[in-house]
Amino acid sequence: MKNIIKTILLSAVVLGMGSCTEEKILDLEPINNISESAAFSTPSLIASSMNGVYNAAAIGQYNSTSANGGRGYIWGAAFVEQGDCRGEDVVNTQAFFQITYEGSYDANTANNVYYWIDGYRLINRCNLMIEGVNGAVAKGIITQAVADDYIGQAKFLRAITHFELLNYFARPYNFTPGATHPGLPYREVGVNTAAEIESETAKPRNTVAECYTKILADLTDAEALITSNGVTGGRVIAKATKSAAIAFKTRVYLHQRDWANVIAEGTKLTGRYSLTAAPNGPFVFASNLNNTESIFSIQHSATANPTTNGALPSMYKQRVLIAISPIIWRNQFWLADDKRRQEGVMINTPSSGAKYSNKYTDVTNNSDAAPVIRYAEVLLNMAEAQARLSNLSGALTLLNSVRDRSLATPATQSYTSTSFTTNAQMVQAIIAERRIEFLAEGRRWSDIQRLQGDDLAPINGVPAKVANGVPAAADYTLGTPYTGTLAVAAIPNTDRRMLWPIPQVERNTNPNVAQNDGWE
Repeated sequence: MKNIIKTILLSAVVLGMGSCTEEKILDLEPINNISESAAFSTPSLIASSMNGVYNAAAIGQYNSTSANGGRGYIWGAAFVEQGDCRGEDVVNTQAFFQITYEGSYDANTANNVYYWIDGYRLINRCNLMIEGVNGAVAKGIITQAVADDYIGQAKFLRAITHFELLNYFARPYNFTPGATHPGLPYREVGVNTAAEIESETAKPRNTVAECYTKILADLTDAEALITSNGVTGGRVIAKATKSAAIAFKTRVYLHQRDWANVIAEGTKLTGRYSLTAAPNGPFVFASNLNNTESIFSIQHSATANPTTNGALPSMYKQRVLIAISPIIWRNQFWLADDKRRQEGVMINTPSSGAKYSNKYTDVTNNSDAAPVIRYAEVLLNMAEAQARLSNLSGALTLLNSVRDRSLATPATQSYTSTSFTTNAQMVQAIIAERRIEFLAEGRRWSDIQRLQGDDLAPINGVPAKVANGVPAAADYTLGTPYTGTLAVAAIPNTDRRMLWPIPQVERNTNPNVAQNDGWE
């Protein structure tokens, strides 16, 4: 194994893959054709190595063979599609995401198995990047300042990927006092030697508390080390920035229920970002990587995308595999004349009469960016934190700042101080706004997971859903909440299906990684 892929192949052993198949789809030229020793030998090759890490985040691999192509695991599309289909606000119309949608997965199901495998492949790439640039500094190839920028970007990707995996394979932070329940193995070593394979395969799961501590430390390091703040000197959206690290900390602290730090971090971004004038602004194809609201998104192109079997415009628009559910379409918090219902702008209605998101539109090249985090989320994270701290006035201002841009007549439709008289009412309105605002962006599962047993807006398990298949046009009739049949039964919080099982391929290699309850 003479090329840089060697290091990734070894990580595949750690992850239980049991084969040494080249993963060329994860690499950008010239990285897949250079020796490992050369990969960090010049500034330009080091830059290409970092681009390869982003490419791995955008594309991934599926079913262990390059013939299947990448389906956007983990950040290119899969996090959107899986996050949506685990919740009740979309409908899987055919068989593509049916296992996720109906909860019929097991320890060998490809969707959740490759979430884990490609997630840890990306983490290993981040670790190798950190080690490689440190070595380049020691050799005088790049300066410490240049290396720090790369290290910060790698730590950002390492942190958010561990966090994303936690949301699927572990219980929420507040499940036990002190979050002492099982999390994930937090990997900080780049695997490229036999000794490292042996040590990494022996690692058990860290606790959730330990994972959060490491995630927040990585994000704080990223904030300090990355050169760009995402705004000064030109918008940077497709790469990790100081602002992206800050924004993601608001998400992590929200899950940790550290309300004060949600607000403290979010306040740092005041003046750097602003909401686009219209709700579709972050998704206009010509500017989805150059607008005032998007903070971090994954870039795609005609030649580097998750393909017809994974790309967002393919799944949500061209192949119409993921519809908007009548459950959210007829939600009482979503006004009938809300601009987020605008046909041909935010909504696509084919001849069947079912409703689909129009956020991803490049069906020719599948090159829409995948939105990972934008300023609207930061504002709503802060709004929820303020509400939970009993600052209803502050929460109201932040909630309205997001909602009002979508209202037909804000002067009469905007929430007022009399709209909500309790913390619980305010929080419930904010959660509803999140469901509407981030529809078709993969955010619903994250909220379902963190709100289990919540004191103000509790969710018990996975909510019931409409039947797999294309909903009837009549199911979308506005005026009353949806009361039709919910053919996909709710999954109780105590059911083993609340968590994805640890993949069997991982446990075959690493028996120290304990399986989730009920999946033995």
